[in-house]
Amino acid sequence: MSLTDRILPLAGVALGALMSYVMSTLNERTRWRRQQAVRWDEHRLTAYAEYAHAVKELAARYRTLAVARGLTSGPMSPEATPEVLAELGRLESRRSALSETLALLGDTEANTASKTLDHCVWRLECLARGIPTEAEQDWDQAYLEFRQARDRYVTHARADLGVPGAVARDVAWPPAWRPASRSSPSP
Repeated sequence: MSLTDRILPLAGVALGALMSYVMSTLNERTRWRRQQAVRWDEHRLTAYAEYAHAVKELAARYRTLAVARGLTSGPMSPEATPEVLAELGRLESRRSALSETLALLGDTEANTASKTLDHCVWRLECLARGIPTEAEQDWDQAYLEFRQARDRYVTHARADLGVPGAVARDVAWPPAWRPASRSSPSP
């Protein structure tokens, strides 16, 4: 046997081993990246959802104060007692902490939408608590802007998570069936 006849099979085995190593490494790297993407997607989903829930809960509480002040209609609500204000403070602290998690995990568009949503919630707070602001605005307009900002936030969060489709179709606000204001006379 010549030297060439001995080297070619060895070169083939070496090349096969090298190709096997390269393919295994590439497959392992791809699998690791996929696992990391899934892991971060789960964290982002949790951050997006918890923040959205915290903002919605704050807006609902501010709405109850707005009802008590006669700014909008709804079921009888508590006055702004120290206990109610302390609860609102805890909810705001939670929203703020969730906002920080969102800043770390969310994409630029969703984070920008969350900042707009924060501003809308703070406007609701000012109206509900009777805090004067530079620009006058009624509750219904402020609440409509809050709902629109929340829809934009959810749309951007869904896009970042790769969830297809629209959040929902347009629904009129305020609804026609809304209870009449407490200041209007009963029939």
